Amino acid sequence: MTLKVLIVDDEALARSRMRTLLGECTDPRADVVGEGSNAVQAMEQIQRTGCDLVMLDIHMPGVDGMALAATLREMAAPPAVVFVTAYAEHAVHAFELEAVDYLTKPVRRERLQQALQKVVRSRSASETAPDNGLPESLIIQERGRSERVALSDVVYLKAELKYITVRTVDKEHIFDGALSDLEQRYSHLFVRVHRNALVSRRAVRAVEKHNDPVEGEGWTVRLDGVDERLAVSRRQLAAVREALMS
Repeated sequence: MTLKVLIVDDEALARSRMRTLLGECTDPRADVVGEGSNAVQAMEQIQRTGCDLVMLDIHMPGVDGMALAATLREMAAPPAVVFVTAYAEHAVHAFELEAVDYLTKPVRRERLQQALQKVVRSRSASETAPDNGLPESLIIQERGRSERVALSDVVYLKAELKYITVRTVDKEHIFDGALSDLEQRYSHLFVRVHRNALVSRRAVRAVEKHNDPVEGEGWTVRLDGVDERLAVSRRQLAAVREALMS
């Protein structure tokens, strides 16, 4: 796949470097269809030639990148947005505007390639999503960076102390929030197995009886992609079995 990319940055040197980096990307490839130094030029380019992706700076004269991204969201078929900036503190706002990724300067080619791959995945997901939007996700803030984690990649959510462990097949994240809020918002994706855990409905593979030396006989749920078994409370057993059968 080749992405049609528009570069928007008020610094000519930054645009030139981004063009060079994009030319080095191969999976997917990127075809730079235009450049702009401000929001007005960007909108003219998008309306004239269209694009799949806007590589967008934040601090520009006139309308800044955040305002431009908000305008693009109102389009019938908006391009994906990846912010490229020297300022890390705008990441949360950027993801609220449904940016696919957020890169800080100087950008490494490997990191840019990852961002392009995210754009491809989000486009594929949007083609099948009923609202034609980005897949539902959580914004994870860890160690001074923000990351979008698609809920379709999450195997379980487990409340521990003041935080929630967000477990994917490959990694664990820490999320600051309430399990009850996540259950209410995403009950179509997750089922409660215990007072401290929600599991992905699609990941449920088996409900098994076990004997604990301390607690006695009980139940656990086996999930796709992880070795860990989570306890199932008797109160939630019927709901978990229903998820298994659906």
